[in-house]
Amino acid sequence: MNPAHPQPAPTSVTAPSLTDGIVTLRVHTDADADAVVEQSSDADSLRWTTVPRPYGRDDALGWIEGNRAAWLTPDGTRTWAIDWVDPNDPAGRPRFGGSIDLRPMVRPGVGELGFGLHPDARGHGVMARAVRLVLAHAFSEGGWGQPLTRVHWRAVRGNWGSRRVAWATGFTPHGTLPDSHPDPSGQSPALDTWTASIGPGDGTRPAAPWFEPTVVEAPEAGLRLRPWRPEDAEAIEPRDADPTHWMPARSVLSTDTFPLWLLVRQERMAEGTAVDWCVADATTDRALGGVTVFSRVGPMTGDAAELGYQLFPSARGRGVAKTAARLATAHAFRPREEGGLGLRRLVAETAADNDASNAVLRATGFTSWGREVAVDVLADGSWGDGLHWQLFRDDWLAKDAHRQQG
Repeated sequence: MNPAHPQPAPTSVTAPSLTDGIVTLRVHTDADADAVVEQSSDADSLRWTTVPRPYGRDDALGWIEGNRAAWLTPDGTRTWAIDWVDPNDPAGRPRFGGSIDLRPMVRPGVGELGFGLHPDARGHGVMARAVRLVLAHAFSEGGWGQPLTRVHWRAVRGNWGSRRVAWATGFTPHGTLPDSHPDPSGQSPALDTWTASIGPGDGTRPAAPWFEPTVVEAPEAGLRLRPWRPEDAEAIEPRDADPTHWMPARSVLSTDTFPLWLLVRQERMAEGTAVDWCVADATTDRALGGVTVFSRVGPMTGDAAELGYQLFPSARGRGVAKTAARLATAHAFRPREEGGLGLRRLVAETAADNDASNAVLRATGFTSWGREVAVDVLADGSWGDGLHWQLFRDDWLAKDAHRQQG
């Protein structure tokens, strides 16, 4: 929210009122001031926005007046108040749900979307409805005299609530802009931001899946697959004895890099390109390593993906990796309507001299289909070979049925 207090504007402002029957977008009034103060003083608003601190009623009234004034200018930001009706409220009373705005960018046909949700409205799908209303208006009428051809969205990296709304309304992610937003807490010079955009023909529903790692129990093996948690950093063990060519350095777990490693994995799942599990002890829940199914070429939508895994040294030699690989493979081949990924084929890559990893793949049912010569740089400066593996769903199902009969 802009803390500046512009000159007073007329109280009667003409602006399009938009509604879908549950959510209504309208011009702000002074009656919204107390709710705006509540929203702007909320912990999430303070964490992710540069709203003034402290924020009082005078700040809210000045901001509301600025919004009304902007509607009277040909190139002003178009800001709506959000009203919503809780379907569980028998009286059907409208409630203040937050604000959403459309800001001009490089030309009249391009805008940027901004929004903030009142705490009481969160978890009800209110903002996704509001975004769809604004996008429909933007692409049909525009905000500055012509229909828009592109709407952009940005949010501080880590603001998963905002990203979930952008995903749900069809925005295509474009990556991360480093050092592109002021740090609201003032602890660093600038923060990274996520960026995405949408065009009039893109549709306002998710363009790719957002994967969540489901918990998979394997009590017979004393293991479970579950989502990674920040506190799992305490369980990470050094892997100094492993040859460096066995795994890309960016994928190796370490205590120092774990927060960024985890954030990147969460981003990949939000883009539909991976599912990452922590492999944990079923009794203590302590992390033992990880297993992942991922794609290098876009969202996993039913064809092929790659299997990867790593274990901390103390967890090796007792079948943990084989069990984790089997569980992840079963999830990858399970039909989507049953909660799986519905994939047709899994692949994997290993160093030819990584006997333990190769044994895991063989035990899971993979077959080696090719050998790359002199592809990995070894510690002594020589070159080692790499192996390519694959497993088809039909072969897996046949072998799994045989295992169950046996």
